[in-house]
Amino acid sequence: MVKILNSNNRNFDRELDRLLSNRKSKIQSGSVSVTSIIKDVKKNGDKALLKYEKKFNSNSTIVPTQKQISKSIKSLDKKVKQAIDTAYNRIYKFHSLQKFNNISYTDKFKNKLEYKYLPINSVAIYVPGSTAAYPSSVLMNAIPAIVAGVKRIVMINPGYKGKQNPAVLYAAKKCKIKEIYSIGGPSAIAAAAYGTRKIKSVNKIVGPGNIYVAAAKKEVFGDVGIESMTAGPSEVTIVCDKHSNPVWVASDLIGQAEHDPLAQCILISKDKNLISKVKFEIFRQLKKIPRQSIARKSLMNNGILMQIVSDKKIIDIVNKIAPEHLELNIKNFKSLIPKIYNAGSICLGKYAVMAMTDYNVGSNHILPTNGSAKYSSGISVNEFYKRISYINLSKKGIESLGPSVITLANYEGLIGHAHSVKKRIRRK
Repeated sequence: MVKILNSNNRNFDRELDRLLSNRKSKIQSGSVSVTSIIKDVKKNGDKALLKYEKKFNSNSTIVPTQKQISKSIKSLDKKVKQAIDTAYNRIYKFHSLQKFNNISYTDKFKNKLEYKYLPINSVAIYVPGSTAAYPSSVLMNAIPAIVAGVKRIVMINPGYKGKQNPAVLYAAKKCKIKEIYSIGGPSAIAAAAYGTRKIKSVNKIVGPGNIYVAAAKKEVFGDVGIESMTAGPSEVTIVCDKHSNPVWVASDLIGQAEHDPLAQCILISKDKNLISKVKFEIFRQLKKIPRQSIARKSLMNNGILMQIVSDKKIIDIVNKIAPEHLELNIKNFKSLIPKIYNAGSICLGKYAVMAMTDYNVGSNHILPTNGSAKYSSGISVNEFYKRISYINLSKKGIESLGPSVITLANYEGLIGHAHSVKKRIRRK
């Protein structure tokens, strides 16, 4: 059954913490089984990679040919292509506004300080696949990298029985991605991180995946970069009031639940009657979607319906959960906005539905999960930049500022630092 909590109950906070902690433990448990796979691929390269592809994806082709890609794209429905084109244009427009300006500053001593944004040289984008297809994730991963100026963008995407999805391939073509690999899971992350004969290693790996992909990315971090957040199984928290439409709200919860059995869908409302109606609608609507078994597991194991007595308590709980997606499906959402600071993205009002943000609104759908919205943000152009400081000191600059540095260096016991400054100061 979907868990139902009431903030009036004495053990409410303890029970909520337990439920959130249980899901977090399930997600983190995936890290146990990926280490041996990563070591195997690091040592045996393509041979190990192919072994895992055959085992997990019924796939014996790592690199699809251009002929295979073109043939697959040709089979794609024209309407799907147009939908991808629309999403591409809107996502590109919004992310192009995120570019940074370099900083240049010259002080009164004619010391010049600069801070420049340089694109990362090579990036692998992980696009979930196999039995599901996410062309939208290609766009969300690749477009910010394109805007930043990344020279080499690689797509790793598990196929199904040796075939990749035509919409995913079309989205990759739209993004001008020339390197496409039909691989997935921890072995794909290892191949991108360390390279094989067929795959050249990259500087950074980004993109959402299941618990094993997320665990593998953490494992290779340090040898390559990964996002500054956890992009794991999806989450949505919806805040509703008596004016909310229970049919719409139930469909929003199901829409998130169908992603993954470990997805988490949470409803918060003061209105007990609304919660009952949403619960009824969930079970009625579940029967109508193809991925109902996945959505049902997600809702039964991780879904929570909460009756909360006050706005202050609602705000506290939202900030505690730090959801990937937050929908404020309430009339007075403006009063809550300044007080909510932990969320990946926030949909405001009854028409701003999370499903729209997954596709063509323009914002990014690769967002922090599992509480990481408390300290990180979703994918943006910033994810694909390095920042370097450039320092040019004048003779007057070091002579004016140097004595102060010598004092601090001596105080910290770093005499070598003090000497390296002192030797450059003109003797008087």
